[in-house]
Amino acid sequence: MRLVATALLLAISAPAFAQQAAPPPAAPTPFVAPESFAPLVRNLLPAVVNISTSQNVAPRPGRPDAPETPQAPPGSPFEEFFRDFFNRNRPPGQQNEAQPNQPNQPNRPAPRRAQSLGSGFIVDASGIVITNNHVIDGADEINVILQDNTTLRATLLGTDPRTDLAVLRVSHTAPLPFVPWGDSDTALVGDWVVAIGNPFGLGGTVTAGIISARGRDIRQGPFDDFIQTDAAINRGNSGGPLFNMRGEVVGINTAIYSPTGGSIGIGFSIPSNLARGVARQLAEGGRVRRGWLGVNIQQVTDEIAESLGLRGGARGALIARAQEGAPAAAAGIRNGDVVLRFNNQEVREMRTLPRIVAETAVGAQVPVVIWRDGREETVTVTLGELPTEATQASTAPTQTPRPDRPIELSGLGLRVTALTAELRERFRLRPEARGVVVTEVLPNTPGAEREIRPGDLILEVQQERVTTPQELQERIERLRRQGRATALFLIESQQQGQRFVPLRLAPPRGAPG
Repeated sequence: MRLVATALLLAISAPAFAQQAAPPPAAPTPFVAPESFAPLVRNLLPAVVNISTSQNVAPRPGRPDAPETPQAPPGSPFEEFFRDFFNRNRPPGQQNEAQPNQPNQPNRPAPRRAQSLGSGFIVDASGIVITNNHVIDGADEINVILQDNTTLRATLLGTDPRTDLAVLRVSHTAPLPFVPWGDSDTALVGDWVVAIGNPFGLGGTVTAGIISARGRDIRQGPFDDFIQTDAAINRGNSGGPLFNMRGEVVGINTAIYSPTGGSIGIGFSIPSNLARGVARQLAEGGRVRRGWLGVNIQQVTDEIAESLGLRGGARGALIARAQEGAPAAAAGIRNGDVVLRFNNQEVREMRTLPRIVAETAVGAQVPVVIWRDGREETVTVTLGELPTEATQASTAPTQTPRPDRPIELSGLGLRVTALTAELRERFRLRPEARGVVVTEVLPNTPGAEREIRPGDLILEVQQERVTTPQELQERIERLRRQGRATALFLIESQQQGQRFVPLRLAPPRGAPG
């Protein structure tokens, strides 16, 4: 208002100049908030479903997610404590204590069922249901619960962990209500959106907000391109739809940023234009075929752009390695080339390239504009298929983490690094000490609550030995994917010696919703 008033005052006091001034910009169209979302929601709710899964978590060979009773030294006080604790928490009749005539019988936990809840939505009257992969991952049984509480047994058609999507099929005596896909590319920051899901297992719940940002990379996978919204999303909303005001699905609610596990107004949804193609392939063939270049890439910095003479500043994706025999190398792409455009789409930054390559049909011949020797060149590449188990070469930088590089254990409040001679001297550790050393403990975190201190050593997680920060981080993330709420750490400290410390696996940034 202050700038507008000043402009008006100048125009009145100097009319000669006012005639030459550019006309003021047209006033924006007044915004009218919807009086109620009820008419829209009334039509959408029947197609939004609750997903209930159950899983047999009895320990079996090769199953790292099987619950285990921590093994304490025979005769120690912990042996009796752990056995009593685990027996008390098993269903009646499933206790597995050693018999008096078999004192050395190992403590084998009896099978039990674990249940979890999530959300989903129907996209076809025949019973095609979309949800997140992490909602149904590892489930032995999947049930879809309709708005009228009808429970239908679901068949899993396919999953795609790279985008965290899964497709189910249910059968019903009558055509099922469904919702249409929308065009997520037309969804703008500031647009109204509505999220519907099953937070905390409460059942169909509606929240509203706006699109807060586009193109978010929350480091959940190689194809991150999330829509950020402030519509409240909590645990159990995972797999639920994000609607625009036309009742079209523009996103799938997948992750939240939260220090507490509850909504703080920062939620992330998979864009519908990405999800729709993946869902179609899963429904038709049970798997996703993605285009593959076969390169390792890294970000183009200002310094790199200057050294290559790249006009227009830092942009594109620098080829750090073109894999021998892969499609890129076969087309003549070399180390040091910068990919500027792929299949007529601009590559603004490194992370853009893997996504547009993956969305391109296998076997397609596409033009690729590269920067080489101070000028642009165009080559034609015939895309291969991304190997299912291969490292995503099109996204992974060639640099590998240094073993002594500090790592923050997100959600635990601990910074750790490999044990070095310098750290042994700094923390006065024994020469024979082994493990991963804690270098910093952040306040008001699970690590601080359990009185872990700098200089403490992490020896084991869930009775699995850890020797490097990367190995430790991988074990923790594996436990999170298995849905564990806590993990048992073996800590060695100068003051207390070795001790078992249970730590809450608080969700890290971008944890599943």
